[in-house]
Amino acid sequence: MDAELPLLVIVDGANVVGSVPDGWWRDRRGAAERLRDRLASDGLPGRSGPLELVLVVEGAARGVQAVPGVRVESAPGSGDDHIVALTARAADRPVLVVTADRELRRRVTELGAEVTGPRSVRPA
Repeated sequence: MDAELPLLVIVDGANVVGSVPDGWWRDRRGAAERLRDRLASDGLPGRSGPLELVLVVEGAARGVQAVPGVRVESAPGSGDDHIVALTARAADRPVLVVTADRELRRRVTELGAEVTGPRSVRPA
């Protein structure tokens, strides 16, 4: 693993947005854009050093555009499968996946990623 590369933080957009019942289901794309903007302004609270933030969106949130500081990837199918693929491709660097999904956590930790829950990027 190349410690010189910035920490790759992959955010499970659907899982994080769905972690707070704030009406996100009425406007999934808007909720994903608000999460993207929060990530761009706040980064990953409590983590210092360079980060590469990737927000993975799926379903009705597909097509959300990237902004400076946050790359947005629209999953062509399952968001979880796309997150696993991104994690596998980043085997040479540290990866942190933000999700509460137990099965996704298992899959990415088997690939060497760390995991943290939605509260790390979105207060309850």
